[in-house]
Amino acid sequence: ICLSANGNDNKKFKSDDKMDGAPSRVLHIRKLPGEVTETEVIALGLPFGKVTNILMLKGKNQAFLELATEEAAITMVNYYSAVTPHLRNQPIYIQYSNHKELKTDNTLNQRAQAVLQAVTAVQASNAPISGTTVSESAVTPAQSPVLRIIIDNMYYPVTLDVLHQIFSKFGAVLKIITFTKNNQFQALLQFGDPVNAQQAKQALDGQNIYNACCTLRIDFSKLVNLNVKYNNDKSRDYTRPDLPSGDGQPTLDPAIAAAFAKETSLLAVPGALSPLAIPNAAAAAAAAAAGRVGMPGVSAGGNTVLLVSNLNEEMVTPQSLFTLFGVYGDVQRVKILYNKKDSALIQMADGNQSQLAMSHLNGQKMYGKIIRVTLSKHQTVQLPREGLDDQGLTKDFGNSPLHRFKKPGSKNFQNIFPPSATLHLSNIPPSVAEEDLRTLFANTGGTVKAFKFFQDHKMALLQMSTVEEAIQALIDLHNYNLGESHHLRVSFSKSTI
Repeated sequence: ICLSANGNDNKKFKSDDKMDGAPSRVLHIRKLPGEVTETEVIALGLPFGKVTNILMLKGKNQAFLELATEEAAITMVNYYSAVTPHLRNQPIYIQYSNHKELKTDNTLNQRAQAVLQAVTAVQASNAPISGTTVSESAVTPAQSPVLRIIIDNMYYPVTLDVLHQIFSKFGAVLKIITFTKNNQFQALLQFGDPVNAQQAKQALDGQNIYNACCTLRIDFSKLVNLNVKYNNDKSRDYTRPDLPSGDGQPTLDPAIAAAFAKETSLLAVPGALSPLAIPNAAAAAAAAAAGRVGMPGVSAGGNTVLLVSNLNEEMVTPQSLFTLFGVYGDVQRVKILYNKKDSALIQMADGNQSQLAMSHLNGQKMYGKIIRVTLSKHQTVQLPREGLDDQGLTKDFGNSPLHRFKKPGSKNFQNIFPPSATLHLSNIPPSVAEEDLRTLFANTGGTVKAFKFFQDHKMALLQMSTVEEAIQALIDLHNYNLGESHHLRVSFSKSTI
């Protein structure tokens, strides 16, 4: 059949497209917004393969899109049956057409071919479209659906899943590729719709993923479509869960991939992520991102209060909990429960910090007991009423000078590591020798296995024989007065000696 844009031939299209039609490389797209352009409709098909023809039925808000292969069309229909496609914020409908190919008349075809060539040229050369004017009107390409994201001040790991979660708030994310360039973590992220990319850029450019760090810098990419070869922790094509993982990594099981795409709340549970092989710290960071994306007007989401149980009630004090949990965030208040003294509530400054503390300290040994750390259902830790003595079980640390994360961009953000047997010591005065420090740390009840000064002798690494001993030493000696108004600073190190 020969189709014209306004002849009676259009009637042939009326009833011949059933939802359950047999697969065809021609797709019938309905309910298009009035002002939509060819480029935007073509962009719907690009992630799935080469687009070979297009016919817009302007008056009917419909279009026909022809892909190079039936397989590409099937992938596209399957994807968009799971994720409703939107153009300009309106849902649209895609189904197979009864036509096996589009034969369009010449005037129409010229315009369509010109648009296709322009878009394909962009794809190929990665250069913006310029000066592609076609008969009736200039084809203004819609902005690219692909964003280029650079992350500044990257103190916590930002995983592909964190990005997926943040950007999915704005529309269907089809593909993500992450890489490091000029020592900076970068990503390319493709939306199903350029309008969503535009909205995400407006809302997120310049925002911090976590408190005072991991700043998003977002631009439009010149690419209109990403070609993802592997699904792994560096790149993923959400439209094709069947892709291999490439570098010897297990691929994401499609069921998990689908569940993951749907069930972002999994992120609030460290450990629930094990099928994705995200290490605990990254899971916590991802969980934190879920609550803490710098959305305007959204407070640091996530629960700030932790419940810590199985504590050694003979030994534990609010101060010791403040010191240990203070490695992962600024502890505001600590309350040891009056009628259950092996449990305590700890209020952190934000949800990100409570997630970090939970993922790093749950299951660690403190005073000989394996402690359990979970999120509490309490929003805050109540202080005892005026004049009521609760035997010093509740303590307010809100104004403590010992908070490590008060200053935005402080070095401490970069030095958050899981508990380890090796401790990093700093602020050591010149008069203090290796022997003094070895003795001091041996007095906390452990064995000092190794010691190494940094060149300037203001800092050192000191290794205890177990992680538990190092935790104990940190609790006892962080902020210890070494004289000459030097208070020792103790952190966990990622190095060994």
